[in-house]
Amino acid sequence: MGVLKDRFKEKAEQLAGEVKEMLKEHGEKPIGEVKLSQIYGGMRGITGLVTETSLLDPQDGIRFRGYSIPELEKALPKAEGGSEPLPEGLFYLMLVGSLPGDEDVQHITSVWQRRSHVPNYVFDTIEALPESTHPMTQFVVGIMALQNESNFARRYSEGMSKKDYWEATFDDVMDLIARLPRIAAYVYRRKYKGGKHIQPNGLLDWAGNFAHMLGYESEEFRELMRLYMTIHCDHEGGNVSAHTTHLVGSALSDPYLAFAAGMNGLAGPLHGLANQEVIKWIFEMQEQIGSDLPTKEQITDYVKKTLSEGKVIPGYGHAVLRRTDPRFEAQMRFGKKHMPDDHLLQTVWNIYDTVPEILGSIAKIKNPWPNVDAHSGALLVHYGMKEYEFYTVLFGVSRALGVLAGLCWDRALGMPLERPKSVSTRLVKLWLEGKEEIWG
Repeated sequence: MGVLKDRFKEKAEQLAGEVKEMLKEHGEKPIGEVKLSQIYGGMRGITGLVTETSLLDPQDGIRFRGYSIPELEKALPKAEGGSEPLPEGLFYLMLVGSLPGDEDVQHITSVWQRRSHVPNYVFDTIEALPESTHPMTQFVVGIMALQNESNFARRYSEGMSKKDYWEATFDDVMDLIARLPRIAAYVYRRKYKGGKHIQPNGLLDWAGNFAHMLGYESEEFRELMRLYMTIHCDHEGGNVSAHTTHLVGSALSDPYLAFAAGMNGLAGPLHGLANQEVIKWIFEMQEQIGSDLPTKEQITDYVKKTLSEGKVIPGYGHAVLRRTDPRFEAQMRFGKKHMPDDHLLQTVWNIYDTVPEILGSIAKIKNPWPNVDAHSGALLVHYGMKEYEFYTVLFGVSRALGVLAGLCWDRALGMPLERPKSVSTRLVKLWLEGKEEIWG
């Protein structure tokens, strides 16, 4: 069956038994309360999902199976001669629940290398789109075309037993993750490099090979991709891309369909598209000020001008976090190590020294601190990737690791169809007047 699949099966059967007993004993115990403001406010803060892979702490930031990003930067295996964690290692941790060794990571790398072939019809489908099509649209179309390869869809149509849902999902997940860098790189080279595509290098790790297919051969950029793919991969279950993948998967849509849906959510300006908005805003500021290294005073004036126009400062604020995003800090450490004199990076750091104090003075803003999007684009620009519309595709390739590991757990634990109750404003008014009940 394969080492990783065997270990996942063992862990899943153990946890499934624990959950069954827990529900038997405590299934009617209430978890939290729901306020009317939450119902109308995007369900913020309502505990209604179980996600095994990661948990977002307001102070510590994202924790993967209990480990913080700084801890994982030290503990996860690295590429030979490298200092950044390999994303294969974090995928293993999310799937199995324990830290991997070098052999575990090498096993995943080799499996993904073997499964990475993308059929030509997928590229033909992408080629049918105008070159002007947004990279995220091309990326999702490629994923949807690849759905023809789904093990889950085929086996379900053949009458697969429920107890085997997890295994078919696992196989699809491993195939899809292996192929995503090839599809993403194809979109990038098609749209921005005149269709001059680069074949995979089977001797490289997953993120290193992705960098190679994009056309960036420096070891520093490979290291950046390893870090980028690791820190963007998961953010517990309530964000749009993770929740959408889980929701669509709960209908027993196969991983290709579920992940494509999640990517359509990631493409929204309030989710993954934010990283390109940050770079766009900085470029506009530099142009208006007339300098590629604005002073902190100039940044302060421009920030206040942006706010006075009713706009937000992209990359600042977070629905849950109440401190600087540890993913921002990880990227800042990378930048100060490899490119401390880069003017764009220095501008990002000067914005960091300026914006939180201004936003903190506005009463309604609970978190004036930067999130991951405030930094990621500037690192990519340093290495020559200035096509900021593509940044969300990079985010999507990384996010696959977390949401698809979560999908394996959904099927292994037998998570049911997700179907929350909704009510109308008329019923809410009647309920508030004591004339009607709102059913649970």
